Amino acid sequence: MRYILAALAMIGLAGAGTLLYQNYSKLDAPAATPVAETAAEPNRLRYAPDAAQLSSIRSIIVSATTLPLGEPVNARIAYDENRTARVSSPIAGRIVSLKGLPGDRVKRGSVLAMIDAPELHAASADVEKARSDEGRKRLALDRARLLLEGGVLPRKDLEMAQSEFEQAESELRRASLRLRNLAPGAVNPSEGYPLRAPLDGVITERQANPAMEVRPDLASPLYVLTDSSRLWVLIDLPEREIAKVRPGKLALVETDAWPSEKWEARIERIGEVVDPVTRRIQVRCSVENRGDRLKPEMFARVTLLGDANDQAVRVPNSAIITQGIYTQVFVELATGVFERRRVSLRLQDRDFTYLGGEVSAGERIVVAGALLLNSELLESR
Repeated sequence: MRYILAALAMIGLAGAGTLLYQNYSKLDAPAATPVAETAAEPNRLRYAPDAAQLSSIRSIIVSATTLPLGEPVNARIAYDENRTARVSSPIAGRIVSLKGLPGDRVKRGSVLAMIDAPELHAASADVEKARSDEGRKRLALDRARLLLEGGVLPRKDLEMAQSEFEQAESELRRASLRLRNLAPGAVNPSEGYPLRAPLDGVITERQANPAMEVRPDLASPLYVLTDSSRLWVLIDLPEREIAKVRPGKLALVETDAWPSEKWEARIERIGEVVDPVTRRIQVRCSVENRGDRLKPEMFARVTLLGDANDQAVRVPNSAIITQGIYTQVFVELATGVFERRRVSLRLQDRDFTYLGGEVSAGERIVVAGALLLNSELLESR
């Protein structure tokens, strides 16, 4: 009897322990996240404000933009040659001092370098000699006229004096024009020849060095100056896309250096010849270089835009869900409320998709976590 009572007591203790463990397990178990009944709302999900799934979901407000003509094409940033000058020395000589350095902003007429030029001295001396000779021949002509009026000089001597004066006048004009061509503006030959900036801009390249011998036929310019406020964007457009572009149309420029920024450019010229090797044609755009962030020789991507009245909502490709033959996105109607919506695609490139009219500008589209929402919606059916 004693053994039977002990066995019953042990069974009772074991049962109490099991019941206590089950109660504690129920207290520690996490509460399930409530989801709306899909029978009434087959394409909607609702989450509590503190649902764990919301931490994995990100949405953005979308806006409408001009529909592109196609995928972005490769391009290159270049100098605007209409605002660029390559400066060389018009006379032979030797550099005695340098005034401009790469990166300096200069005004038109600023001195870039001083050059000791023997040719300039010779041209200045020729002007002085021609001026003196012209003055002497003028006096001889005046004297011949007086003598002719007095009847003591034959007319042929007057005509000779007139011819010699005209020759001296022509020589003075030639020497003055040569000096002006070598050194426009006021120049003091004893100080050397000042190499001046022909336009306002920034010095981007300098091949000049102290004591360097220079001459007009050097292979490389001494300085390259450009007005960097505007640049060219050179597009290598595939032959099949030529019919889509024309001068005056807009384009958007993107670079790897500034991935979050876009520059608006305008098409200026379309090339006349297709490259026989690449089957591409060069299209030139002009872009305003705000902040001087674009640099010549940068690689860029250009999106050619269509008619400004043809608008479409643009979303990142991560927002797109493909299910069978249908394309869908999730729209956040309110906090924790998501609706799956079928959409049509007007254009898709490497990064973005342009939608039809199923989504309006100003709505919030899920761009991260759309696959999670779609899987939960499928499991809830």
